[in-house]
Amino acid sequence: GGLAGGLASLPDSIERLWLGWPGIDSEHLKPEDREYIRGELAGQNCMPVFLSQQQIDQHYLGFCNETIWPLFHYFPGRTVFEPGFWKSYKQVNRIFCDELLRVARPEDSVWVHDFQLMLLPRMLREKTPELAVGYFLHIPWPSFELFRLLPWREEILDGLLGADLVGFHSYDYVRHFLSSVTRIAGLEQTLGEVKVQSRVVKVDAFPMGIDYSKYANAVRNEPVKAEVDEIQRTVGNRRIILSIDRLDYTKGIVERLEAFDQFLSTYPEFRGTVVLIVVAVPSRTGIPDYQQLRDRLEQLVGRINGEYGTIGYMPIWYLYRNMPFEKLAALYSAADVAMVTPLRDGMNLIAKEFVATKADGRGVLILSETTGAASELGEALIVNPHDKAAIVDAIKSALEMPPAEQQGRNRTMQERLQRYDISRWGEDFLSALAAMRARQQEMAVHKLSADIQETLCAEYGRSTRRLLLLDYDGTLVGFQPRPVEAKPDDEIMGLLEHLIADEGNTVAIITGRDKKTIDQWLG
Repeated sequence: GGLAGGLASLPDSIERLWLGWPGIDSEHLKPEDREYIRGELAGQNCMPVFLSQQQIDQHYLGFCNETIWPLFHYFPGRTVFEPGFWKSYKQVNRIFCDELLRVARPEDSVWVHDFQLMLLPRMLREKTPELAVGYFLHIPWPSFELFRLLPWREEILDGLLGADLVGFHSYDYVRHFLSSVTRIAGLEQTLGEVKVQSRVVKVDAFPMGIDYSKYANAVRNEPVKAEVDEIQRTVGNRRIILSIDRLDYTKGIVERLEAFDQFLSTYPEFRGTVVLIVVAVPSRTGIPDYQQLRDRLEQLVGRINGEYGTIGYMPIWYLYRNMPFEKLAALYSAADVAMVTPLRDGMNLIAKEFVATKADGRGVLILSETTGAASELGEALIVNPHDKAAIVDAIKSALEMPPAEQQGRNRTMQERLQRYDISRWGEDFLSALAAMRARQQEMAVHKLSADIQETLCAEYGRSTRRLLLLDYDGTLVGFQPRPVEAKPDDEIMGLLEHLIADEGNTVAIITGRDKKTIDQWLG
């Protein structure tokens, strides 16, 4: 996909190793099968992490797809809060941590991707503090009011704040995340930087791009040209509106078809002159919600075609399948309008791919305002995906837009997409991670060597008067989410009493706390 292609395009001087689940449960693998898979993947700079069927069911299909996915996409009513799912989620993150630490070196950088592994940064930090850890979330981060519904919200935030750099597609998601950090974890932030104990975590936006040249040059490829010609021969003089998505309730496919139904009803003069090509890519077929969505979608397609179709005209052409690149690029190129109206989407690269393929600059993008891409593609016709009347108006405007206006809008977006493509995205993130590594090293507490410890102890023993300046929060006691929980324990009190008992010592506590509290705790 786009992520793999983007990281593959990084300079050859960067050594890369992918870790991931190979797509088969471990129960079906004999020891020799595992070794074979390891050997095959090693040749592609990949390393497998094997999971049982129960872990797949409860971690991926369970916690990831029935808890995090709906909640983070603003569907709390679909969200399942199941402790067993959470237990498996922690277990799988630990497995990934253990596997990664088998090969990671302290000087390495680790880039963790997406919502399946939100606990991994903290686990890595605890085991190997020297690692530079970056994390990127490819889906939206929800508002604080939604995120707070998650019973394990503190653990998720703590897991992510184990990273040096946390990245999102847009500044809206950055803002929501920092709000959660402040209001749930009780940590302050300044200009996107969060102080976590003795470290600083940078939170920033890195809008993911596409392989621009791949799509821009696709229309010159002979297989793509042949596909375009076939589409145009089949469609004839009719205009093409294109809808391509994974089959997912967040994509707004049903709402899109209902808006098209309303368009044909409101503007009957377009019947027979416009076709909507709907490509629904199979996704998560084992989850009941997705099976029900497919049934609903196919019923709706049948009803609209039955109501507005004729012997020689079907208003909706429906394809339920994966689409190879040549056919996908041909559909982008042949389409007059693309309707990209998800109810919520982290970025949506389809919108960018459609614009990139428009070699002649003609074509209109209708784009949901709730996608990450909307902040970059302002020249598109931006709509509220829940407002069917607005979508109907946008379809009419798109079909009637003069070619010169189409070209003006698309050329501006194309220049922007070409400038910040997938390679630039990867390079920017890794550069920011390297900068954070350097900064953490500057801030790091330098451990005392054995020689220095010996020297200090000797000097301490020889001196007769000593001034001991002890910082309270973060030194004598660890940082706590609630100030009242930072009260010194018996061990700390015993240490202080031992130091004070020596008449040669003067002990001063450095703290920003009020004098009354410190007197109560230490007086």
